[in-house]
Amino acid sequence: MTETSDSNDDIATILSRLNDRSIVLIGLMGAGKTTIGRRLAKKLKMPFADADTEIEKAAGKTVPEIFDEHGEQYFRDGERRVIDRLLNEHPRILATGGGAYMNADTRTAIARNAVSVWLKADFDLLMKRVRRRSNRPLLKTDDPEAVMHKLIEERYPVYSEANVIVESEDVPHDQIVVACMESLARHLRREETISP
Repeated sequence: MTETSDSNDDIATILSRLNDRSIVLIGLMGAGKTTIGRRLAKKLKMPFADADTEIEKAAGKTVPEIFDEHGEQYFRDGERRVIDRLLNEHPRILATGGGAYMNADTRTAIARNAVSVWLKADFDLLMKRVRRRSNRPLLKTDDPEAVMHKLIEERYPVYSEANVIVESEDVPHDQIVVACMESLARHLRREETISP
């Protein structure tokens, strides 16, 4: 079987077994959630949303402005509400902010309405990617490397609760998209065999 027919099989499996659920991408900043999410949405012909963009629309401010003016807790409350709304509207591919999955209510909403995919990247790749952009409020510090190490330590055990884990490596984005589709299809086939 060719790679294309394998991909088509995976797409058919995913679309037939999602049962009105979304696919939610989780992971640290720099893991590639938005980039991979857009491409995955195109492959699956599903709408795409980025939670941070939706939060900015709702607040009329950028994420860094919300952090600066109101603090992280205020941002997290808004993030939880926006993700909950997006998950209840219609199935989509949703890229979430790095801290979103740390909220227990958000994890419950995702488990109920979506299949979660953790894009797992190592420290060096994350730092290489986040250094390209200056809009990361949590890294506006004298020692961004220490902050990233701390985030990995705190968040990776929680992220590991995701339904699917895909290594986000320094390879062409389409390779990660294919890995996501293969892992999702495998998960959904397995889910069907173990459900009552």
